[in-house]
Amino acid sequence: MQDCSTPRIKGFHAHVYFDASTLDQARALCEEAAQRFPLKMGRVHEKPVGPHPDWSCQLAFKPELFGEVIPWLALNRNGLTVLVHPITGSDLRDHRDYPMWMGAMRPLDLSDLADGAVEYDL
Repeated sequence: MQDCSTPRIKGFHAHVYFDASTLDQARALCEEAAQRFPLKMGRVHEKPVGPHPDWSCQLAFKPELFGEVIPWLALNRNGLTVLVHPITGSDLRDHRDYPMWMGAMRPLDLSDLADGAVEYDL
């Protein structure tokens, strides 16, 4: 019998996408989010990193902050694209099966993502 249970969501990542012309806007957005909410702001990558096709900055937060962080990002992203996905322990499924997009969907390179267990510090 196949287990069809819903995976446990341990947290969320919001990846803010930008380019050279929106670098300052994205940095300001991420820094403000980190000041407003108890979340972890990652590095501001000025090159594609991991599965992300664009420059990006990651915001990592606990599930109980979803109802505050996501509406705030929706109202303050000012045209930036944001990929939001749960952290369930499978990078592949989190990016492939469970993504939520604010703005235009972008093609992700899933070739290096594992379907095995992975842990993140929130």
